[in-house]
Amino acid sequence: MAKGYDPGSEGAKMSFKDDMSYGDYLDLDHILRAQHPLSHAHDELLFIIQHQTSELWMRLVLHEVGAARAEFEAGHCAPAFKMLSRVARIFEQLNNSWDVLRTMTPSDYTTFRDDLGASSGFQSYQYRMIEFMLGNRNTAMMKVHDHRSEIHQKLSAELARPSLYHAALRLLSAETGIEFDADVFALEGPHQPNAEVQRAWRMVYRDTGRHWTLYELAEKLVDLEDYFRRWRFNHVTTVERIIGFKRGTGGTSGVKYLRKMLEVELFPELWHLRGEL
Repeated sequence: MAKGYDPGSEGAKMSFKDDMSYGDYLDLDHILRAQHPLSHAHDELLFIIQHQTSELWMRLVLHEVGAARAEFEAGHCAPAFKMLSRVARIFEQLNNSWDVLRTMTPSDYTTFRDDLGASSGFQSYQYRMIEFMLGNRNTAMMKVHDHRSEIHQKLSAELARPSLYHAALRLLSAETGIEFDADVFALEGPHQPNAEVQRAWRMVYRDTGRHWTLYELAEKLVDLEDYFRRWRFNHVTTVERIIGFKRGTGGTSGVKYLRKMLEVELFPELWHLRGEL
């Protein structure tokens, strides 16, 4: 440090009276006023912030997955690979957030649980949108959003277009020359394992030099689902640690429902073929 230099003097020279400041750009006044605990419980603020920040990360997931899908549809894989890598790391960040929430004990949670009413993470439309975009299109879940017409319309619009996995499978079919049944590209309903899709991916993994781009695409999808599965698993263990096997606030069966969700596979053929290689 230069002799006689005062770090505080730098700030004294700056004025943002007529310029956009850090807080202005990030709209921090609105963000930091968006936490409204309904009780006097100490841990309710933790609960609110953890879920609000998760929703912000999910907003970024939707941004990246939507852009990656558009790149695949245009036949541009390289930019999409970077986006999918980012999505995987976002889920790693979401995973880490469970560690913070797990510092809340069952006793802590019971001090404000009744104040939550029927609200539940089960009702997160952004989470539902992520699942729909990736290919797990369980339309029965639309019922949860009937009371919000604008959200219901957004989800319906997503169901009317191909998922990210659909876009990837179009590329797979074009390069391998294997034509898939129309059912593979059905817009509604969860993607079901398909033998021809698995055969095409198997060709890619058995000749990676010839199909390097598709090979990299496959591994990006596996990486994404790997982190997504970890997030689901940590969700289950966090809920079980805090509320045990009580019913969830939104009316779900709680841990039992979350455990069932662990069985869902987004890109099943990419996992099933591993035992054949």
